[in-house]
Amino acid sequence: MTTVYVDADACPVKVEAERVATRYQVPMVLVCNGGIRAPDNPLVRVIYVDEGLDVADRWIAANAGPGDVVITADIPLASDCVAAGALVLKPDGEELTDRNIGNVLATRNLMTDLRSADPLRPGGGRPFSKADRSRFTQALDRALTREAKRRG
Repeated sequence: MTTVYVDADACPVKVEAERVATRYQVPMVLVCNGGIRAPDNPLVRVIYVDEGLDVADRWIAANAGPGDVVITADIPLASDCVAAGALVLKPDGEELTDRNIGNVLATRNLMTDLRSADPLRPGGGRPFSKADRSRFTQALDRALTREAKRRG
């Protein structure tokens, strides 16, 4: 059975993910260090992990597998989940797969190196928009539709 895993601490699309997962009757797991209340939805479970660097990421990577969908903006976590056979969606709706994760990871590493070489270089990116939210919702809907068809 498909499960939607959400790297929930800084995820801006938790509500949208829950809405789509509920429509498809797919279980969803929010993984966080705390500070998130469990929604009143029997399909949604919250896993609280210990504080610490990448603890939530390691939990998701250890549990996600083929047929699952992982929602994260963390590229190293995305790479681990793709390697485990999961489909990964970034909050802006970009789909990360075995076909593109290598380039995305290389770009992320290059940008990290450039920022560390020039601490005055502005980081981040453009602000999260309504269009990003809409693209994410459509991408998750497509992913769950494909998985439902695949499982027959």
